[in-house]
This record gives sequence, structure tokens and C-alpha cells, in this order.
Amino acid sequence: ARPGGRVRSLAVELEDGRVWGAYGSGELLHGRVRLELRGALRLRALEVCARGRASVHWLESHSVGLNTVYHDYTAFQTFLYRRCQLIPDNGEVTVLQAGRHEFPFTFQLPETLATSFEGKHGSVRYWVKAKLHRPWSTVKKVKKEFTVIEPIDINTPALLAPQAGAKEKLARAWYCNRGQVSVTAKIDRKGYTPGEVIPIFAEIDNCTSRAVVPKAAIIQTQTFIARGTKKQKKSVVTSIVGDSIAAGKREVWHGRALKIPPVGPSILQCRIIQVEYSLKVCVDIPGTSKLLLELPLVIGTIPLHPFGSRTSSVSSQYSINLDWLSTIPEQPEAPPEYSSVVSSPEAEQTLAPPCRSELGGVLEGPFFAYIQEFRFRPPPLYSEIDPNPPSDNIRPRCMTC
Repeated sequence: ARPGGRVRSLAVELEDGRVWGAYGSGELLHGRVRLELRGALRLRALEVCARGRASVHWLESHSVGLNTVYHDYTAFQTFLYRRCQLIPDNGEVTVLQAGRHEFPFTFQLPETLATSFEGKHGSVRYWVKAKLHRPWSTVKKVKKEFTVIEPIDINTPALLAPQAGAKEKLARAWYCNRGQVSVTAKIDRKGYTPGEVIPIFAEIDNCTSRAVVPKAAIIQTQTFIARGTKKQKKSVVTSIVGDSIAAGKREVWHGRALKIPPVGPSILQCRIIQVEYSLKVCVDIPGTSKLLLELPLVIGTIPLHPFGSRTSSVSSQYSINLDWLSTIPEQPEAPPEYSSVVSSPEAEQTLAPPCRSELGGVLEGPFFAYIQEFRFRPPPLYSEIDPNPPSDNIRPRCMTC
């Protein structure tokens, strides 16, 4: 039999990561290369390498006369490159007998990594590849991918700080002043984790002569960078629509709830790919462009510690409970079009608003939106009812004693 036919199987097996099978920066990556042979095999070397990199690519075209010129934008950033010789190539031939052979290996992951990601114009991927070198034969290769989640702890002063803003807009139609619309909004902090509820405190003043409609949405912005050029893709993660506000009236949101669905964390440590989030509060004004107020968000992986912030709301701490994961429908309701949430000038900036079919699964593509298992137990559910009420047989204490 040919030497190549003696290899029944070659595989890379990895131990599951500590959090939902994923790995984090600084952890040890344990695994083994399993080689199963039908007969004795002569080989020169067996090596394994661990790789991780971000890659970006897109094409842009423009017409020059009758011709179309394409510009290629490509960039790479390496996060991980480790090699290990399981059977070193020392110039001699090693003979392995028929049967199963296992070669364990361990790699130390770097202290800085980016979360695994799949987007329209780029990706962040990690894998382990084994190579079997045989005399007078092609190199046999096998690859195993793994997932990385870079932890983002929202229990930091910057992410616990309240976010607030205010904007106003003069409604005009045919050079006529129809009054002013103003909005002020505040959220209790900048950092949240998937499954939490964001309580929105807002005040909308409608001093125009027509009714207006307030909305709020979480927007995800994917930014791809190559050769000094940026390419962005924006999509609506989730949204709510408020009641219509009549002319001359005011609407107040006393902690209007907006729940964060299962999404990937923010990616902020990569030079060529960034994933950012924002809360946008907008007001639809008939006859003119929308009034838009934007507050920055960071989606983290480590939730709010119990009693970790005096600014944290009861609703935010309540939503840390993981029960929401089992109640997510298989076919969630499609979010609204991005163009229905942002103002007209923004929609014209070549951001290609997604269609409803693209948003049927909350976000497009296999976006590696793994939710990190919470490292801290959530606080008990808030309740105004004493779970251990006093017995009726106990005589009440005299208040004058």
C-alpha cells in the first residue's frame, strides 16, 4: 500500500475552554494530535501551530471613461502565532507502528486578543493546525478552529458612568417655522451585558404644530479599516417606539425599558476591525429630518457586580438573571430598518441599510456572538415581599419598650 494510504485519520482535538467552550487571553490552550495508522508509517516530522488573526477585505470600483477600475482594500493583524514540534525534524526518519497515537500539546495564549468575529468585510479567527511530514510525499494537514472571547468587565469607573445628552431641532416646511422639538435623555451607565434591560429616562418637548413620534434603538456599527480607508456597516439590534406626542405636548419616559438581545461584545482592541454600539433616541418630525440623539454604549461580558454601583438601577440588576436565554424565540421578530431610526443625512453615507430579511436573526451571518458565562453569581431577584414573613404566633413587640 502507498504510504499515504496507511494514515487512517489525522485529527486535532482541543479541550473545551473555561467559558462556554471559548478561550480568553492569557489562558492555556490544551489539546492533542490524534494519528491513527493502518500500518507502519515512516515520517520526518509532526508539528502543530496555533494561529489567530484579523483580516479585512473589500473592493471598490469607479468608472474611468468606458472602463471600470477596481481598488482592493486588504489588511491583516496577527494576534497569535505559536509552533510546537511534536516529532522534531532532525534529519532522521521516525517509524510509527500501526494503531492509534496521541501527541499532547499546550499553548499559552497572549495577554491581548480580540473576540472571534465574522462580518461582511472581515473576520477574527483562531485555529490550530497539525502538519504531518512524510518522506517523498505531500504534507498532510488538518485544522481545528476555536473561539476566543476577550473579557470586558463593565465594573470600571468609565463604564459605570451615567450617559446623558440633549438636542433640539427647528421644524421647517417651505421656509416656514413650525416650532421646535427638543429631547433630553439619560441612561444610568455606559456598560451593559446581553440580557440586561437599559432603563431610558427621556423628556421630549413638541412645540410644533404637528404630532411627533419618539423612538429608541440600539445600533451596532462594524468598522473595517484598510490602507487608511474605513468601511462601515450599521444595523439595528433592537428598538422600541413610543406613543405619538400631540402638538404642544410633552412626553416623559420614566425608565422606559429596552432589553439587549444576545449580541457579541464590543471589539475595541483591534486595529482593523471595530464593533461598537450606541443608543439612539430619535423623534420623527413630519415634513423634516429626524431629531437624533446618540449615547455611547459598550457591550461587555462580565456583568454588574451585586451592589457594585450606586447608580445601577433595580431593573438592570434584575436582568442579570440568565433565565432569558431559555425564552428567546427561534425566529425573533425582525428589527426595523436602520433608515427608519437614523436621520436622512446619515442614511446617505453609503452605509447600505440592511433589509428585513438580513435582520431576521437579529444580526447577519455567523457573528460569533457567544455570551460569556457570568463569572459571578447574579444577585437575588428583587422583591418587596418578605420571603420569610414572621409567624402569626409571635407576639408583636411593644413599641414603647
